[in-house]
Amino acid sequence: MVQNTTRAEPVTLQRLIGLKTLFAKQLPKMPKDYIARLVFDRRHKSLAILSDDPTVQGTDEEIIGAICYRPYPDMKFAEIAFCAVSANQQVKGYGTKVMNLVKQQAVREELEYFITYADNYAIGYFKKQGFSKTIAMPKTRYHGLIKDYDGGTIMECYIHPSIDYTRIPQMIAAQRQFILDRISKVALSHKKTYSPVSSTYFQSIGKAAGTNAVDQAVARAMAIPGVVEAGWTEADVAAAVWAAQKESDRPKNFLKSDLLQILQKIKDQPFAWPFREPVDTKLVTHYLEIITNPIDLGTMEKRIRKSSTENGYYKTKQMLYDDLIRMVENCKTFNESDSSYYECAVSLERFLPTLFPDLA
Repeated sequence: MVQNTTRAEPVTLQRLIGLKTLFAKQLPKMPKDYIARLVFDRRHKSLAILSDDPTVQGTDEEIIGAICYRPYPDMKFAEIAFCAVSANQQVKGYGTKVMNLVKQQAVREELEYFITYADNYAIGYFKKQGFSKTIAMPKTRYHGLIKDYDGGTIMECYIHPSIDYTRIPQMIAAQRQFILDRISKVALSHKKTYSPVSSTYFQSIGKAAGTNAVDQAVARAMAIPGVVEAGWTEADVAAAVWAAQKESDRPKNFLKSDLLQILQKIKDQPFAWPFREPVDTKLVTHYLEIITNPIDLGTMEKRIRKSSTENGYYKTKQMLYDDLIRMVENCKTFNESDSSYYECAVSLERFLPTLFPDLA
């Protein structure tokens, strides 16, 4: 725990400076003076993971990851101000590690909730750490105390007092082993083995079952030595066959869901506001004189939802991508290059390759 105090030790001040540098690098949109003010604020606490590499001790690189938060003991919650992991240490589990350490510290401080504002790029991380967009804590407890951020999503995490958050991996491993032990008590695979069947074993089986493909598949499966002994029934096998057939149709069934997810990701971006609904041609009377083929996110969503996947407007992701590109070009054609609308179109155009890596 690195905390600013009235008489902080030199090493503590040195690490606080390192924290400020880390947050400034990893959170470039945050003003540096604002980061410094909160990190050195005595009301804030910071927890950091330090490298054990002797070559980086005493430098900014010593700090692998950190979280800065402000506790409100009377209200039993804390606001997370900054959370970051060094760029060369990411995707190694340090983000989860530092969050679990902070949660354990919150248990010691008898806090009940963590609350924070997450930008669109951090929402996924906070969800993995147990945060939710649904705020269960009464608003009267935090209203007027935490800082509101434009464009951020408020998220909350309940801190369970009886959980040892530093032992989460061990708890999951124990649960997994418990399930495997229970399975081994009823499984028969380790008690008896069967000889492999020959290539001609199924030649006569299936024909006798009739012409129905499912019936033939069931008959062939039930004829495999050990299947009946394992407890499988014809109904079980038939259900598995039907599930396999549905699995083969998965690309069609999931296209609608994929397209809706893509649109939602675009709508979540701060530059999506000009494209949500059709241009009001009653107000912009000359719009259709310039743009002959208008399109917007609302119209795209209606096209996706209106019909079933087989009969839907969009047959492929390429078709949706083409409409999005057309929407960008329409906006750039109609608006001046120094307008906010034009800037939003450019931002969307740059964002599309992240959603369509194989098409853009």
